[in-house]
Amino acid sequence: MLALLLAIAVTALDQWSKQWVRESLPFAESRPVLAGFLNLTHLRNSGAAWGMLGGQNAPLVLLSIVMLSLLVIFRRSFLSPTRSHRIALGLLVGGIVGNMLDRIRLAYVTDFIDVHVGIHHWPAFNVADSAICVGVSVYVVSTWIADRRARRTAAAPDGGTAPTGGPAAA
Repeated sequence: MLALLLAIAVTALDQWSKQWVRESLPFAESRPVLAGFLNLTHLRNSGAAWGMLGGQNAPLVLLSIVMLSLLVIFRRSFLSPTRSHRIALGLLVGGIVGNMLDRIRLAYVTDFIDVHVGIHHWPAFNVADSAICVGVSVYVVSTWIADRRARRTAAAPDGGTAPTGGPAAA
């Protein structure tokens, strides 16, 4: 249930923020939020991340549908029932759906978060892109931590049943 609620929240926030940008900021206009670091810039991306595959809208919609299907169908084979993996799944699904809705309705994705330091710019992105990146990061880091714990437990002389601290361990 957590993954579903988070996916709905991410999709709603993503769609609301993009609509707000399209209504409030003329295309290609930029407004500073934190001078020298963050602008809101209304951009259109007809491709995938960083504009790759520009103009390939139909294949990108199809890829989104395939990825969503794979995430849902095979989630039990690569996601553990931990809270962190449910959060990762919700972020991934919400981000994929948010960008897919733009591609279906508009034939492009609205990007507007423009991070830069001096003359160095990160490619503009949106809430859905952020959710996907954070979701992947949560999944990778939590899986890595769980694997390390499992290896440490398996390597313990008593199979991991010894107390790990406190007065009884002494």
